[in-house]
Amino acid sequence: MNPIVARSLSKNYGRFPALKDLDLDVAPGEVFGFLGPNGAGKSTTIRLLLGELNPTAGSAAVLGADPRRVEHRRRLGYLPADLALWPAMTGAQTLAFLANLRGGLGRGEIESLAERLDADLTKRVGELSSGNRQKIGLISAFMHRPDLLILDEPSAGLDPLVQHEFWAMMREAADEGRSVFLSSHTLSEVERVADRVGIIRRGELIAVEEVAALRHKRMRHLELEVDGAITADALAAVDGVRDLVVMPGRVELNFDGDMSALLAAVAAVATLRDIHTSEAELEDIFLTYYRDES
Repeated sequence: MNPIVARSLSKNYGRFPALKDLDLDVAPGEVFGFLGPNGAGKSTTIRLLLGELNPTAGSAAVLGADPRRVEHRRRLGYLPADLALWPAMTGAQTLAFLANLRGGLGRGEIESLAERLDADLTKRVGELSSGNRQKIGLISAFMHRPDLLILDEPSAGLDPLVQHEFWAMMREAADEGRSVFLSSHTLSEVERVADRVGIIRRGELIAVEEVAALRHKRMRHLELEVDGAITADALAAVDGVRDLVVMPGRVELNFDGDMSALLAAVAAVATLRDIHTSEAELEDIFLTYYRDES
């Protein structure tokens, strides 16, 4: 059974369609990256999966249950993007309180996670930096070893060393057969830990790709050294040209088209002196999905 299943899931706010006909499956033992800019529909999707919102149309199942029911929630771990905690309580008191809500939890798992994340549980939450408060939120999401983790921008405020430990925690959960739904716009995070990625734009899921497939897209980053007057118009019409920058004697672009067509367009207006090519960054590949069709 897939821990997340959505079919034609939609949500309107008045006349505004925040989410449109989302079809989604997250498999057991998978880290699924959910990518999109602010306002794309990521948070609306998560709120529907948590049962905080009722869908306008369509359906979703989380751990085999309707999101609005409660029996599955002991098996769910959640970290919101706007984490709010009790400022007067220490980290240890906060986690003990949350553990008691779940029916009790051994201190060993909490202490182990605190050590891994270098979290100080003795200070009041109100005295902690945003990154250290985020560590408390991560511990609360992981401490009961849930079957499904839903994490919304979880790396906010974490320093690089702690980020690496957090990434290892997600991969360990997946290796144990548990699942992670990771909403993020941090591409390096998704590239390191996700098995598949869903890309959402303006409320629509526009692509679902394996991260390995994204890395092997044919897009290349090209730097062309030329003699002669060359303009952006001379190359922009070539199919596959993206992110074109024209400078005196030099052109830089990302390209996923027919190389002979590009070279012919260059030769028609200038003399090619040298060409440098490399694989485009994952970010460049990702951004191509956000270009308007116009």
